[in-house]
Amino acid sequence: MKVAIIGGGIIGLALGWRLAQRGAETTVFERDAIGRGASYAAAGMLAAGCEAEPGEQALGVLNRESLALWPDFAAELEAATGMEVGLRREGTMLIALNRDDAAKLRHDMEFQKSQGIELEWLTPAEARVREPYLAPQLAGAVFSPDDIQVDNRAATAALAEAFRRAGGVLREQTPVQRIETDGSRARGVVTAEGVHAADVVVLAAGAWSAGFDLPVPLPPVRPIKGQMLSVQMDPEIPLLRHVIWAPRAYLVPRRSGLLVIGATVEERGFDGAMTAGGLYSLLDGAWRALPGIEELTVVETWVGFRPGSRDDAPVLGPSALPGLMFCTGHHRNGILLTPVTAAAMAATILEQRLDPRIAPFGIGRFARVRSAA
Repeated sequence: MKVAIIGGGIIGLALGWRLAQRGAETTVFERDAIGRGASYAAAGMLAAGCEAEPGEQALGVLNRESLALWPDFAAELEAATGMEVGLRREGTMLIALNRDDAAKLRHDMEFQKSQGIELEWLTPAEARVREPYLAPQLAGAVFSPDDIQVDNRAATAALAEAFRRAGGVLREQTPVQRIETDGSRARGVVTAEGVHAADVVVLAAGAWSAGFDLPVPLPPVRPIKGQMLSVQMDPEIPLLRHVIWAPRAYLVPRRSGLLVIGATVEERGFDGAMTAGGLYSLLDGAWRALPGIEELTVVETWVGFRPGSRDDAPVLGPSALPGLMFCTGHHRNGILLTPVTAAAMAATILEQRLDPRIAPFGIGRFARVRSAA
């Protein structure tokens, strides 16, 4: 089987790897450099527990299934490439800085525990035992032991190498101009070099997925802008060891001492500008949680575009056009959902039957909502 994947982010590369491992002749087409979109901009939090929200039960199940796959997925990826992906398993802490924050955390924790998620309430003193440099005005915290993190940039680079070693072909700086059809099905993709025939085309272009002209509905995906920055801690004496969710920022420590701080959530289209207001909001939110950051050097600032759908869940599986598959719209869960997305989509493509894990996330759910309305 020949498969053409549009999009060389972490999702497209992981799917390409799984397909190539199973013998499919797979090519990934990327408009820019590999992994320079949302995969590069993310923080790498695998927070299936502490991010679970009411109304997203089906997504929560998929998130937790993918979280359980990540340790073995990371080990397999490292063994295949010899490249580290920075998986860390210290857990995640959600902190409250006043009584209102604490009330919200307790309310959220009730729902999350009802979903079978393991969480622990920490007093301010207990939280500071784990993270002594947190702000002195703590009102409590929730500890989520199963939520972990990965270095998303390292994992994306490793997936590109694993894909190549498995026999896949990467076409960077190669925008897909259109999806080739014969009126009845997708037949390949068209680039500046001509037509590249394929038995299956997979649209995995993230926030850019809605930009093709086809006679069938495309995923209702839009860019959701996020501004972020990083600062440098002393790797021998880091200010943080756990991922911290504060009321107005999250903080993700790397083994190198880098501390990633994010992220704004803005409906600005593809506006890639860093703004004074965005940086101020992030730094102020981080400083209120961890005052010691004011002495740290700023290493990098950047903007990314999350691929958001109407219900913040991914769009996975067949389209209305035979031969065209959707694999996009992961919003803030792209890194987390990588292992399960790759496995379920590869099975769907190669076995020609919908994997039940992704059945709730087909594009048909949006048509059902319009019909009901």
